[in-house]
Amino acid sequence: MTPAEIVRRWLRLVTADAELSPYLVGVDLGRLAAHLTASVTAALAGEATDPWGGLGLSKEQHRRIGDYLVGVCWAADLPDGLIAEVRRAVAR
Repeated sequence: MTPAEIVRRWLRLVTADAELSPYLVGVDLGRLAAHLTASVTAALAGEATDPWGGLGLSKEQHRRIGDYLVGVCWAADLPDGLIAEVRRAVAR
């Protein structure tokens, strides 16, 4: 699964979440998807990034977003070590 595919599935879960979706009202989802794809690509390379910064999310909401990412990566059958690294890098 490519970073873009991971992001498509990840963003679908986040936008379907009743608590998180209001933070995306008025956000250009195409632009956000491109930003998230770059962030996941960087995370897969071991570079830390916070693609959700600036949206005013709580720590709990950041954790939930990270949980969605882990689920998508797990479903993509990525190795556990890589999943943990991506979660740490992206979902701060």
